[in-house]
Amino acid sequence: MKRRLIGFLGFNGVQALDLVGPADAFTSDAFAGSAEEQATSPGGPYGVVIIGLHGKRFTASSGLVMQADVTTSTRLQLDTVIVPGGVGLRAPGIGEQAAAWIAGRARQFRRIASVCTGIYGIAPSGLLDGRRVATHWASVRDVQRRFPKLRVDSNALFLKDGRFYSSAGITAGIDLALAMIEEDCGPRMALAVAREMVVYFKRPGGQDQFSGPLQFQFEAADRFADLTAWIQTHLTDELSVEALAERACLSVRQFSRAFKDRLDTTPAAFVEGARLAEASRRLAARRVSVESVARSVGYASEAVFRRAFERRFGVSPKHYRSRFSLLAQPFANAHP
Repeated sequence: MKRRLIGFLGFNGVQALDLVGPADAFTSDAFAGSAEEQATSPGGPYGVVIIGLHGKRFTASSGLVMQADVTTSTRLQLDTVIVPGGVGLRAPGIGEQAAAWIAGRARQFRRIASVCTGIYGIAPSGLLDGRRVATHWASVRDVQRRFPKLRVDSNALFLKDGRFYSSAGITAGIDLALAMIEEDCGPRMALAVAREMVVYFKRPGGQDQFSGPLQFQFEAADRFADLTAWIQTHLTDELSVEALAERACLSVRQFSRAFKDRLDTTPAAFVEGARLAEASRRLAARRVSVESVARSVGYASEAVFRRAFERRFGVSPKHYRSRFSLLAQPFANAHP
């Protein structure tokens, strides 16, 4: 098998996990395989190189100091180039510099990819115009505003459009790397890497199952902060708009309008999201019936719960649970 060189762009303010997570997937110990496999593909099917945008030494947003192997002035035969995300790309002119480098060599790359907000380092090139892309849920609106020719999917964990790939926030970069490994080496190899890293081979659903509660905690900075926190711990209570308005000491009309203004969603949608987020956790953690989970988060009917769950996550409650069960199987006998 031909050894493919994967290049990661490094810059000050990079999100370290956006770079290190996928890099570890491409260099996983799972590729060691048998002696025969090592003989036909010594060192595994991939090589990883870090390319410094402004010199070899750069500092991640966490303060971690990193060292690139080469700089953008170095000529390399790259199979794939990956732009990690990070606040550094949104500094004036930095995203444009990254995009200019990629545009100047785009014909040489079989694949061009972004992780999380790495989209800011490719989009200015125009290469993604008219294409479907993914990015971190918190950056969707800004990306759409800055680059209106992009078709941004707010829920996708990762997307492929032609030879261009993009992924959502941070750990979704590992999902993207696994998809590329599957594309190159087949599903068995990608599954082996996923098991070695103790992550999903293919995660069910999209960003909605992860981003919702975090977004509301961040945005609810006034009287709604207490209310939204209270909802999370009283999911089986009466949570109609009338009941919530009374608790907030507002009329139904005032409450509904203020809630939508503050949180950009309706009270009913928020309650449903909170119930489904908690249900997803209980499905993963407990061996109880789907009906019991539905009732424990405030649904009187399993059928209504199932339809709402599928609408939100794109999979049935039973399918969602089975993914967690499959992930846990290799460790079922790990403890005496």
